[in-house]
Amino acid sequence: MISNIQRKRILEYLSEGKRFDGRGLLDLRDIEVSVGISENAEGSCSVKFGKTEVYVGVKLGLATPYPDNPDEGSLSTTLELGPMADDNFDLGPPKIDAIEMARVVDRGIRESGFIDFKKLCIKEGEKVWQISLDIYAINNDGNLFDIASLASLIALANAKLPVYNEEKGKIEHEFTEDSLPLNKDLMSFNLTFYKIGDKFVLDPTREEEEIADYRLAIAIADNKGEARITAMQKGKEGAISMEDIEELVKLVDEQYKKLFPKISELVWKKS
Repeated sequence: MISNIQRKRILEYLSEGKRFDGRGLLDLRDIEVSVGISENAEGSCSVKFGKTEVYVGVKLGLATPYPDNPDEGSLSTTLELGPMADDNFDLGPPKIDAIEMARVVDRGIRESGFIDFKKLCIKEGEKVWQISLDIYAINNDGNLFDIASLASLIALANAKLPVYNEEKGKIEHEFTEDSLPLNKDLMSFNLTFYKIGDKFVLDPTREEEEIADYRLAIAIADNKGEARITAMQKGKEGAISMEDIEELVKLVDEQYKKLFPKISELVWKKS
């Protein structure tokens, strides 16, 4: 819980356009990326924004396609928030926060068209590749939504298809040189804007996150040099005014132009 004194100091700083760590209101923390952290996963990485750290692993399995999409593979996204990352997280089955976060990451990837699901079909109506995206919070100092989203994109971009033995109808324990069928031009990344007092901030620390009135997670893709929103999810109890919407539309466009080149480099430079 944040004390009233700490809450007041954060609000006073933000009103002056400052933050305790010296960043501007819309500045991200330093980003660190490591790929290939798991020998058993088809793709994996760790991503750190300051002290917040997330691991992501990609696994490929064989599955029967859904009846309404018999020629398409599938994506399953899970996220684990455990006490190792934050004392406020509990052991056991995923709670509502973990379920919401996984859905936000999943929707941003799925709705953008980033994965070409038709190219994951092995035999129509019978067998397809299923992508399992497993996300683990290692340390929480705020902004898990955006960090989990970026880590997922990097893990997918670096994943390799396993060897499929068609004669035996099973997967061998080795990887091919074939990457996942990804539409690079349709990649979207997540930005979560937090309204604190009368200011919007990006990449909040845990203390800033806890005193926010609301958050709006927005998945942004490229549309011929302009921002294209592919998904949105509001969180927390505060209400969004029409003035907030107008300001957010401007911020999305500004931050897209500023951050899209940097995010693209992080996703693709090691793939």
